[in-house]
Amino acid sequence: MTELSEKHVEQSPDFVRMSLAAAMTLGFKRGIFYRNARLHCINLLLTYPEGCVGKCAYCGLSGARSGEYGSKSFIRVQWPTYAIEEIIERISTRRDRVKRICISMITRRQAVEDTKEICRRLRSSVDVPVSLLICPTLLERRDLLDFREAGADKIGVAIDLATPELFDRFRGGGVKGPHEWKRYWRCLSDCLGVFGQGNAGAHFMVGMGETEREMCRAIQRVKDMGGETHLFSFYPEGNSRMADHPLPPMDTYRRVQLARYLIDQGTGRADRFSFDPLGTIEDFGIRPEELDGIIDRGEPFRTSGCVGRDGEVACNRPFGNSPPGPDIRNFPFPPTSEDVARIRAQMLGCEGGCDGGRD
Repeated sequence: MTELSEKHVEQSPDFVRMSLAAAMTLGFKRGIFYRNARLHCINLLLTYPEGCVGKCAYCGLSGARSGEYGSKSFIRVQWPTYAIEEIIERISTRRDRVKRICISMITRRQAVEDTKEICRRLRSSVDVPVSLLICPTLLERRDLLDFREAGADKIGVAIDLATPELFDRFRGGGVKGPHEWKRYWRCLSDCLGVFGQGNAGAHFMVGMGETEREMCRAIQRVKDMGGETHLFSFYPEGNSRMADHPLPPMDTYRRVQLARYLIDQGTGRADRFSFDPLGTIEDFGIRPEELDGIIDRGEPFRTSGCVGRDGEVACNRPFGNSPPGPDIRNFPFPPTSEDVARIRAQMLGCEGGCDGGRD
């Protein structure tokens, strides 16, 4: 096992960075998952000494964040670098644990062809489906066709922000970054055309200044296009431009999680929800007993991500947007009845205890 440093100039397509959870799953790193959570998706990230040219205000990999790319954290953990061939060997001996591989691009021109090459190597070596988290800023429709030809079967587009104004503020002109709202949505539409409905979707992040109404409308837009949504809670990356930005309130996040689930499952629609004057969800537009049953199952509060061949979420990103502990935001395992009771209290803003309303 060889962990590498950027100062040796190892870079993609022969080398990639890997999430700490994935490194633990493949035996590169030692560690214990809280509550015996298990990751079934090997998350890979392209790597270059020059790093990412994107300047997204919330991202640990931002070119505007100080430090060498190889030492920058992402989702608040280190992503060590390993050789592709070594990763393939480890996956081949752990087929019972690995149900999917996800390759994440960064904003760098050579990442386009390198993503295709890495995908081809993986699909020709291991019988595991491959997803791509792509950078629309770099891509044309023909690249999507090449991705499909290379063996990818699912595509993610990290739109992240719920409105064009917030997107520009945190990813585009507001930070002198290269990304454009319209291009991201156009690329998502192209992805659905190339890979088919249900095989492409968008990432969104709650807590960036949007209202719950605005986030629900963005999620509904993706659903109406034929896509799915994977939801995150903002969690500050140290030493980033948004290091001091607060987390979204837990009640807000729980309501949006429930809304996303209802929309993606086709059980509800954003235009049937009721909102107060501040854009906060007041009613989900379905019968109370039906809503209670959905909450009791706990599924809306689990991590949403690409599935494996068994139809279960493989990319469950344990503790990707909150630290391990009682205040898990995305559950990487089925919530227990005790978890659901806590979720219900959180939805009311009562996790500390209150009598029938907000405290």
